[in-house]
Amino acid sequence: MDEAPTLPLVAAPKGHEGPLRGPWGAAGLGSGPAPGAVPALTFPPELLLAARGPGEGIAAAIFDVDGVLTDGRVYIGEHGEMFKAFSTLDGQGLKLLAQGGIVPIVVTGRDSPGVRRRVSDLGLAHAAYGVADKLAASEALLAGLGVDWSRVAVIGDDWPDLPLMQRAAFACAPPGAHVEARAAAHHVTTAAAGFGAAREFCDLLLVAAGRYARLLHGPLRSLDGAR
Repeated sequence: MDEAPTLPLVAAPKGHEGPLRGPWGAAGLGSGPAPGAVPALTFPPELLLAARGPGEGIAAAIFDVDGVLTDGRVYIGEHGEMFKAFSTLDGQGLKLLAQGGIVPIVVTGRDSPGVRRRVSDLGLAHAAYGVADKLAASEALLAGLGVDWSRVAVIGDDWPDLPLMQRAAFACAPPGAHVEARAAAHHVTTAAAGFGAAREFCDLLLVAAGRYARLLHGPLRSLDGAR
């Protein structure tokens, strides 16, 4: 478990809405400089405080599939076969999240060989497929990990995700999410679903936890394991 970052004894300018560099920026709150170049990614300090979560911080993150990891469209062939498109940016983000000590969990109301293949290819060990009750499925997975809702972040886009978003310490929604999901979110991503929304969510959690810079300056590997 990373030590909780110490906040600097300076306040962000009143009404500031843009990103701040230095200890408030991409290295995480109070994490100090990292070896190598300064990361380019930054978030507003108030957003980092929210995304860090209370106490010991976020330990697990729950992802919906349709409308979060995909753009929400489902392609169905004449024989009933189902096709979905996934973002490699999002996939890398999920892997980095796990490397940073935050457990990625996939909970989806649909089941398909393609989704299971994607989850398997990313090496994700915790998932629930084709569930009608996402809350019950999520609570069972969290109980197995020994994690309660105060240490959980969620990204969802529609009504079935609301019970999770309302219980989580930190909730996100893509910009194309249903209005109720956006209202329940602490942050609406800039990137669209299926086009980097999940990566933005992962990056935000890692920056807030003070682990982004370490991962950036460590051994960089692609999804297929090549440097």
